[in-house]
Amino acid sequence: MAKRSHVTELGCIACEELSEFGAGKEGWLVDNRSLLTVLDTHSVALADCSTVLILGWNEDDPSNRSVKIRPSLSPTEGEITAIEWLVFDDIRVLSLGTSNGYLLIYSVGGDLIHKQMIYPGRVLRLRVRGTRNGFSQNSSSEEVSVVMPGVIARFDGSDVQSLLQRWFQEVRSQFWDQKLQKRDPEDPGSSYGRLQHQLWNVSKYGTCLDAAITGIMPPPLMELQSSQCYYCAVTIGVDAVLSAYRLSEDRSRSLVGTILSKVLPATFSTLASFSKMIWRSEQTSTGKTDVKPQPFARASPLTCLKDNPRKGEKLTLSPSGKLAAITDSLGRILLLDTQALVVVRLWKGYRDACCLFTEMLVDNTTSSTSYYEHSKSDYCLCLAIHAPRKGIVEVWKMRTGPRLLTIHCPKGSRILQPTYRFGSSSASPSSYVPLEVFLLNGDSGQLSVLNRSLN
Repeated sequence: MAKRSHVTELGCIACEELSEFGAGKEGWLVDNRSLLTVLDTHSVALADCSTVLILGWNEDDPSNRSVKIRPSLSPTEGEITAIEWLVFDDIRVLSLGTSNGYLLIYSVGGDLIHKQMIYPGRVLRLRVRGTRNGFSQNSSSEEVSVVMPGVIARFDGSDVQSLLQRWFQEVRSQFWDQKLQKRDPEDPGSSYGRLQHQLWNVSKYGTCLDAAITGIMPPPLMELQSSQCYYCAVTIGVDAVLSAYRLSEDRSRSLVGTILSKVLPATFSTLASFSKMIWRSEQTSTGKTDVKPQPFARASPLTCLKDNPRKGEKLTLSPSGKLAAITDSLGRILLLDTQALVVVRLWKGYRDACCLFTEMLVDNTTSSTSYYEHSKSDYCLCLAIHAPRKGIVEVWKMRTGPRLLTIHCPKGSRILQPTYRFGSSSASPSSYVPLEVFLLNGDSGQLSVLNRSLN
């Protein structure tokens, strides 16, 4: 009987350009802690502190060429510490975070689209998510979040999309020679301006190493009539393995502040406009001033788990945001219900593990013909656990199901997942694309995908 394979090979990214990142040396992909790798449906992007390399894996696609980006980063901006794809329909760009709190957006051709200082601090993670509001069937939330030690910034996906659409329209109109090259992306008075965002301090229980906004949550009991939007955020760190916060869009902290913000908006707007006129007239003579980070919005602590000497290391969210997998320094994996804020499952003996949620056809009782198009209800949520010390990838059924699969993987491999595509949360169930897990072998350059079906 032929040995059953649970992975499908897609292509290879091996090339000479990878030697700059250490390729050719065994284990280069995983041994270099500063090497960042993110996946899109057609490309892989790798980055170190100063260079980004975009590679396609489909040899039959002529558009899949390698692109190298070397951002001109000043000492004020720092070095590259985070990277993520931003995908809107036919728009595909790369977002970069720096060690001094800057967010940069580049086209796949290497053009700088936007640069903005978020908050002084090292950008630990860039997250792209989209979730439906469980408390309102007709609303959804799509966002780009920036995670820094003790700080979370949230950008609305529609604002980012609007900026990118304006930039690409300007490029296509062939006026970019006169406008784009003269535009300063950091200047609030430019044609695009700064991206609006919310900023929260989540360091109540210590500095966080990773964090995520899990979704929209109901307001507190004393503010049930509030029109403000509230989010739930989960953080992990050294002092607290995990902690949770309620994030409010409202910066006011009292009833008086709320009333003032409702009654006096026109007066404030008039004064603000007048002060801007004076400020701009003074600015012409004194030159450009440094942009200061905006004030923090309200973040209310909900709970925390402290268990010294255990430390949280990595945080992974399920597609809906209702579950989170957290790895710690003692080789344990915690499965957290982000709505009840309760740990519902625990695995032990997985040091240096990496987790990704995936969707598979586990109980496949539907038609097995190739003409059948599976819907979202056919797939089952699972958790893929890569244990590099064991050299395996395990797939477990959520929430309390058994281990479904064990795959042996070569040393020096990473598991990856394509970034969230904006607009996919509102797609029809019949055109649903399940969440998949990819396996990249750094030593051979081979990219494979875990099969959707166990049969």
